[in-house]
Amino acid sequence: MNEIAYFSLGSNLGNREQNLQEAIRRAKASGRIVAVSSFYETEPVEFTDQPCFLNCVIALETTADSAQLMRELLRIENEMGRKRTVKKGPRSIDIDILLFGDAVVNTPELTIPHPEMTRRRFVLEPLAEIAPELLHPVSQKAVKELLAELAPGQRVQKYQRGIRAE
Repeated sequence: MNEIAYFSLGSNLGNREQNLQEAIRRAKASGRIVAVSSFYETEPVEFTDQPCFLNCVIALETTADSAQLMRELLRIENEMGRKRTVKKGPRSIDIDILLFGDAVVNTPELTIPHPEMTRRRFVLEPLAEIAPELLHPVSQKAVKELLAELAPGQRVQKYQRGIRAE
């Protein structure tokens, strides 16, 4: 059975735009990309002494289950040079599963919906661009509602020099 999975991608090391484009290209091996948001330049959160991020959200139609998909995304991160040396620190690529259909998953390896997504403007802004009416499976609120409820603060702006991923 096909499901639509939504991922958040982020990069703040090296050629950030190229890193996102490459991660999107590699994600195609797991299914069919049905939507890609604009790229957004964002301030780092929590560990703030690092370069700004470039972020986007993609929607992927896949036949994989959530655990298979997570393994594939971790493989992509590893192959693209992701080093987990500092928690929330700088990284060449970060890929998080935000939503997987209407599934709710809570295992030691994987939590869906992503537990931080409703508090992160750098996730909700691009997600609202491509799926504003999408319902969060726990809160039953649309993404655009979650974004509207978010307190101001984190700077998130469309990346002007970027190109829209295909």
